[in-house]
Amino acid sequence: MSLPIKPLFVGLITSNWLRDLRRRRAEQRRRSKKQPHLITVYLRLADPHSYLLLQVMEQFAQRYPVEFDFRTVLQLQPDMYPAPSMWDRHVFADCQHLAQLYQLDFPTHPPQSTAERDVQLTAQLLHWELQPGYLNSARQLFAAYWQGQDDQLHGLVDPNVIQNHECYSHHLAANQQQLKQQGHYLTAMLHYGGEWYWGLSRLEHLERRFNAMNLAGEGNLAGEGKVLFDRSHRDFCRGTVKSNNSDQNRPVTPIVLYWSLRSPYSYLVLVRAQQLAEHYQLPLEVKPVLPMVMRRMQVPKTKGFYILADTKREADKYAIKFGYAADPLGAGVERCYALYDYAQSQGLGVAFLDSCASGVWAEGIPADTDGGLRKLVERAGLDWHQARPLLSNDAWRIWAQNNLAELYGHNLWGVPSLVYGDTKVFGQDRLDRIEQAIIADHG
Repeated sequence: MSLPIKPLFVGLITSNWLRDLRRRRAEQRRRSKKQPHLITVYLRLADPHSYLLLQVMEQFAQRYPVEFDFRTVLQLQPDMYPAPSMWDRHVFADCQHLAQLYQLDFPTHPPQSTAERDVQLTAQLLHWELQPGYLNSARQLFAAYWQGQDDQLHGLVDPNVIQNHECYSHHLAANQQQLKQQGHYLTAMLHYGGEWYWGLSRLEHLERRFNAMNLAGEGNLAGEGKVLFDRSHRDFCRGTVKSNNSDQNRPVTPIVLYWSLRSPYSYLVLVRAQQLAEHYQLPLEVKPVLPMVMRRMQVPKTKGFYILADTKREADKYAIKFGYAADPLGAGVERCYALYDYAQSQGLGVAFLDSCASGVWAEGIPADTDGGLRKLVERAGLDWHQARPLLSNDAWRIWAQNNLAELYGHNLWGVPSLVYGDTKVFGQDRLDRIEQAIIADHG
């Protein structure tokens, strides 16, 4: 049973009211201590998002009166990444897309490096952290590393530093521990006033925050007060394509979404994927899988809290209701999945999942109770009296695991993931890559 207080609690901790209160207090502390607008930036040499972020930091500092505290890290937190090799492959492709979107430098292939070399170059970055000019020096080193310019790298590093990289091990450990203690696990992260912003994909939220503080007027760059880092969704569903009816013999390629009821990002992408499918007149196939915890995997609390907060601001950005949540973990997920085949047989599969997702993530409707589930069922256009006897059928467990195996077969590992033809992406952030592929396919 979902506790009645839980939706209120989640609604409170994700509320804009509490966010704004925390922001005011952070600003009061900053002013009382006469501190600058200081952004802590966590970078990792082998992280392509860090490379892209470095390329825009100087421009950002020209627009806003900020200072940076750069912290170099080397190792990922292993409990946060269930499939690190798959993550690396997809994040490289994502960054190729972002680099094109923002006209930044990026290679066509990942850099060739070794663990020893990365340790040495990280030591050089750590050395620069305590000197003026880190941004410029790090940008040059990252560029040489990612572009395969070995001669340039040799000219940048100090042999006394890289040959004695073990002397920087405590410095490195302190940076990595601070990242963890402050409550995060990714790199290319900016931390300001108690909130996190991930690379180019979340920089617009920091822009909006600074614009609301009227900081943009203190800069001297054209574009003051504007949001520049919203290109991934600025033109969503504004593209035009040729009608699918122009070639009757051409098979229609569906948008396939691998999805979990317990994933708040899955909720967001389901709403937007329906918009995308409707705009381009394409079928949307949703393939649910069990949540990670129900597959006997672990989701650290730090990751969970960040995801909730991040989903809230992304939901606000897309004008999607979110926050008054009744966690469906366990029986809530099982009961909804048990009725999916029935909903599919009525041609209402996606509508039913949409009803369930909005119910548990935005309206506090407990899917683990008959009263709550009946509401989710009936508003999707289904008959509760036909649905209720099907709750004891566990045949859905077979297709849920088959969907998971199929997901792995696409070299994807988590939800939400989307597949359109040969384009395969992880995360709701990359729905723009799916749209790009649709436009290219029907252009």
